[in-house]
Amino acid sequence: MDKQPQLVRSKLPFTGRIVMFFIRHIQHAMGSMGELWRNPLSSLMTMAVLGVSLSLPAALQVLVKNAETITQSWNSAAEISLFIDEGRSERSIQSLITRIGAYPEVSAVNYINRDQALEEFQRLSGFGEAIAYLDDNPLPAVVTVTPDIKHASPNGARALLKKLELEPEVSFGRLDIEWLERLQAVVRLLERTVLAIALLLVLAVVLVIGNTIRLAIMNRRTEIEVMKLVGATESFIQRPFLYTGIWFGVIGGILAWIIINLLVWYLDGALADLLGLYGSTLTMQSLTLTELGQLVLLASFLGWLGSYLSVRQHLRAIEPT
Repeated sequence: MDKQPQLVRSKLPFTGRIVMFFIRHIQHAMGSMGELWRNPLSSLMTMAVLGVSLSLPAALQVLVKNAETITQSWNSAAEISLFIDEGRSERSIQSLITRIGAYPEVSAVNYINRDQALEEFQRLSGFGEAIAYLDDNPLPAVVTVTPDIKHASPNGARALLKKLELEPEVSFGRLDIEWLERLQAVVRLLERTVLAIALLLVLAVVLVIGNTIRLAIMNRRTEIEVMKLVGATESFIQRPFLYTGIWFGVIGGILAWIIINLLVWYLDGALADLLGLYGSTLTMQSLTLTELGQLVLLASFLGWLGSYLSVRQHLRAIEPT
């Protein structure tokens, strides 16, 4: 009785054995989905827990991504102001502007002469009438320099400032970029927070799935004992439980993606109003299709891992009597 099935399997060609391998896996995958369908309430509760657990680090990742986008859009605010020595002629200043414009690190150059600087100060300071009584214009001419994207970071802009201050017409330079450095420090803190929370929640997902599979094994203890009595291998017995964990992970990852999209939709209007106060028209970015695929793959791997750890521990403890 035992040799006949082995003889039939040995006569199968190599391609036939490959086809049968995939057919058995598909059967177990569909069978594990049927088990979830037969217990909808407990399955949905487990998937909901997984979806919420995965949505938190995913939401923080979306927050970090949007913060980086905002930071990059404000990098142009890293503008360098060069104050020109008093007494420099317009020809000398124009020569300076031409030289600076040829710098590979520079994106744009703007010149504000002394009269324009005084007029702007009168308009913005509120001391227009008092300034009108001055005998001489105390404000210097200013050349504003906007670094290109590669040098708009704090370190790049600071290095460009030192280079520009070496020009003979420049008295000193000014770079107001401290606020951008603070913003980037906050973004880096968020990135580390996302990593720490993600590791904790990954552990939680593995534990939840492992406990769920343990309960499933205990409920089917008699069936497993019978299967071992008739000679079923451990890989054959554990395969449906592994696919159950994978299904938990896949559906939990999709639920997390839905939660993230709803959250982005809910917060997008409030963020648009906030950024509008700063003259920005950016909108919140949600998870892309690539990130969705990565999230589902990660969730399915965690489901498989939790199932594998639970199955390897509890199946060996079940022996037929």
